[in-house]
Amino acid sequence: MQLWTALLIGFAGSLHCAGMCGPLVLALPSLPGRAGAQFTGKLAYNVGRISTYAVLGLLFGLFGQMLGLAGFQRWVSLAAGAAILLSLLALPLRSATNLIAQPVNILKQALGRLLKARSLPAQFGFGALNGLLPCGLVYVAAAAAAATGEALGGLQYMTLFGLGTLPMMLTIGLAGQRLQLALRFKLQRLLPVSLAIVGTLLLLRGLALGIPYLSPKLPAQPGAAECCH
Repeated sequence: MQLWTALLIGFAGSLHCAGMCGPLVLALPSLPGRAGAQFTGKLAYNVGRISTYAVLGLLFGLFGQMLGLAGFQRWVSLAAGAAILLSLLALPLRSATNLIAQPVNILKQALGRLLKARSLPAQFGFGALNGLLPCGLVYVAAAAAAATGEALGGLQYMTLFGLGTLPMMLTIGLAGQRLQLALRFKLQRLLPVSLAIVGTLLLLRGLALGIPYLSPKLPAQPGAAECCH
């Protein structure tokens, strides 16, 4: 799976993040100390968030690797691509479900406690827990991470996804509510376009049409070598 698509999803999806996670970022208390403390705190929050994405990417990549070793690699790509394209029919992406209501409530309680702590580790921890909150875009990136078929590839994919969201989230944290409202609804068309690109690439990869790099031949059996060119 092309890693540049992770940056594309992250950058285009950061407009979605502005509306969903922006209020959480704005709720973070300013750190006491010198003028640069605010920037340091917001950066720590984002590093925590991206670190969680990286761990999730590692786990989903490992899951995809296990399925690949069992001979299901192309089906992972096909299923992930189809799921992403079908999600376009239900935008905005929804994540509400009764199955995760209790874990989410526990996360919210932990986030509330961290909000009261005016320290750098607390803001890092706040970002790390924020990365675990249900989010349709994270699900999309996780599906693509699994489709890489590698633990390292999944880690790289989700890390780049998080880095793609960094400029918007860091800017919102520093500029405040006014910028959030000004940018929230702009360039919204980038999100479905980026999802369509990723979903299509995953489908092409799963079809194994023999197109170098775009749709290479995938191993037919565990242990077989993948043809890239």
